[in-house]
Amino acid sequence: MGKLPDEVFEAPDQMLEDCSLARALAARMRESRDDLTQRWLNRISARVSLDDNRIFPTDELLDHMPLLIDGIADYIENPHKVVLAEVPVVAKAMELGELRFEQGFDEYELLKEYEIFGGILFSFLSRTVDDIDEPCSRGELLACGHRLFLAVAMIEQATVTHYLSLVKERLKEREQRLRGFNRALSHELKNMIGAVGGAAEVLELEKLPREKQKELTSVIRRNTREMKATLDNLVELSRLEQDARQSRHVALPEAAAEVVRQLREAAAARGVEVRLSPDLPRVEVSAAAVELALSNLLSNAIKYADPSKPKRWVEVVGYVTGGDELHPAETVVRVIDNGIGVPEALRDHLFERFFRAGGDAKTNIEGTGLGLSIVRDTVASLGGRAWAEFTDEGSIFAFSMPARRAESDKRVAATEPARRNEAAPAR
Repeated sequence: MGKLPDEVFEAPDQMLEDCSLARALAARMRESRDDLTQRWLNRISARVSLDDNRIFPTDELLDHMPLLIDGIADYIENPHKVVLAEVPVVAKAMELGELRFEQGFDEYELLKEYEIFGGILFSFLSRTVDDIDEPCSRGELLACGHRLFLAVAMIEQATVTHYLSLVKERLKEREQRLRGFNRALSHELKNMIGAVGGAAEVLELEKLPREKQKELTSVIRRNTREMKATLDNLVELSRLEQDARQSRHVALPEAAAEVVRQLREAAAARGVEVRLSPDLPRVEVSAAAVELALSNLLSNAIKYADPSKPKRWVEVVGYVTGGDELHPAETVVRVIDNGIGVPEALRDHLFERFFRAGGDAKTNIEGTGLGLSIVRDTVASLGGRAWAEFTDEGSIFAFSMPARRAESDKRVAATEPARRNEAAPAR
């Protein structure tokens, strides 16, 4: 067999030097960059549940996406101009990775986005080369396609690498928090079990005064109740992905009154007066969701009562807001207290799982850090939200959820089985 000529092994970079086709193709690509960006936007919006305005949510990002196309055009025209050496191009690629991370895209969706991008550009190349009246060899044409492939791959690499670094950082943070949560939960349950066991042993002693028996019995009941509440929170946390709309509905005042009744002893033990506004609107709410959210907020207000104040109190108020085409009606519940508050530096983390603003040596308050995250996730499953406000006197923790009349609730409940059947996958 004869030896193949060295030209066969010539690198695409060398084959593109002084290639008139590459220059013409790059110029056409720059001219069409806005149209190519729009095609990219349209193709992505057809595949995901995001609104078009959220795919590239800012004018700056949308306006600068053509920079990626300019970088690719430059690379096709000048094979020695490395795409990843262009700072604006890399910055936009990384910004896209961060955006998709924040929007909850998974790796497949991100890779699919670049597959669409590459397909749009290759389709553009195949349409455009027939209109370019420049002499070129087949090798030069293939080299243009190869350079386009490499350019898209390098930009994709910058986006995906930054995206994965954010994913890794989040996983590391969650792992650390989970370890902290396990330590806190183990410590809390161990203390409760120790208190129950110790009280039970003392109760077995003979001739124990009646008053002491009542005190020890109270210790057992309180710690048993707290252990049950902790375990209930863990169970609820595991169920939050289920459809909370299937729960029983009751009037808001009844749901709030039930929570106050359950926490009456805990409030009395800390000398906290619990006030329930008589003006709570009589709207129908999910009994399980509201009682779970409100019990966590009230429990926190009781635990974080300020011992230095002669009068310690927490008040539950509520109202309905909105109710027109622009602002759908919402039920808002606010828990107001005159407690110790939350340091400003910690407020942004309040609703994160396992975060405990007061679980330190200064407050000596036990907890798992699940309460506020459960409130947030519970009301979010109903289409609502949770937030906190702070005043000179104390704190306000609130949540909202869509307000519906009883007739609407019954109509929705009647149609839910049919909706579930329609949504059920074929077997």
